[in-house]
Amino acid sequence: MVDGLGAPLTAPLFDRVALIGIGLIGSSLARVAKRKNLARTIVASDASAEVRARVAELGLADEIAGSAARAVEGADLVILCVPVGAVDAVAQEIAPHLAPGAIVSDVGSVKGAVLATLTKHLPKTVAIVPAHPVAGTEESGPAAGFATLFVNRWCILTPPEGADEKPVKRLAEFWTAAGANVEIMTAQHHDLVLSITSHLPHLIAYNIVGTAADLEAVTQSEVIKFSAGGFRDFTRIAASDPTMWRDVFLNNKEAVLETLGRFTEDLTALQRMIRNGDGEGLFKLFTRTRAIRRGIIAEGQETAAPDFGRHRDDKDQ
Repeated sequence: MVDGLGAPLTAPLFDRVALIGIGLIGSSLARVAKRKNLARTIVASDASAEVRARVAELGLADEIAGSAARAVEGADLVILCVPVGAVDAVAQEIAPHLAPGAIVSDVGSVKGAVLATLTKHLPKTVAIVPAHPVAGTEESGPAAGFATLFVNRWCILTPPEGADEKPVKRLAEFWTAAGANVEIMTAQHHDLVLSITSHLPHLIAYNIVGTAADLEAVTQSEVIKFSAGGFRDFTRIAASDPTMWRDVFLNNKEAVLETLGRFTEDLTALQRMIRNGDGEGLFKLFTRTRAIRRGIIAEGQETAAPDFGRHRDDKDQ
């Protein structure tokens, strides 16, 4: 099968990988780790007994632990795949049970708050290397994952200043083997960049769909009935996990508010163009933004195919 992952590794990168939280990202990591032989043993844990049962049914892990503390025992790589708001509690739970030398990472969309939390609670005997795979869909849960989710997507690592290069390199190798392109930057820079490329678009999508929901009663279902492509795209984004995105905005508020302020200024300028009949200004703006879209496609970060090229048949359940 040509899927961008290539052949399995001849030897595992890690002996025991613990995945805490088995939603879209966690289940996708379990799938790709199994397919690519990234770990000798995959241990999965989730706070929900129902999710743990589903993980067992899907055969996603070699072992399923009833608690995060139990899952991390003896693991040389621990990846927290939980909402950012849950990192504090999980970090406190696993801290006494981590093996010396273990690498502890995560997959959250906010890095400054996560780095501060992990540094506060975890022992100095472990290596903390936060990460953010910039990949996902609007689906959630253990059945939503697929092994190729990270292929040709970026995974950003944000190790603390002065971090040992060896564990950073090992984690980079793990994500590269999972199909991702790896970039390293500071947590603060990550949060600023993602505030415009991810967080603000989600905020706008939630707001637009919320406005449409208010209008729905007035228009007697015409908003949904006559949804055009643009609105449908917004609803896809706005269907993302509400718990995750609540935590993103609460934990990256400074960068989001700064970016939102700039966006508000630009929106006011756009409003002025429309009011003043500035067709030339509108044309120049739309031409510039169209070029950005084409650049994203050229970089391989999206496809020009209908429905973003996403088809259920492409996923392995």
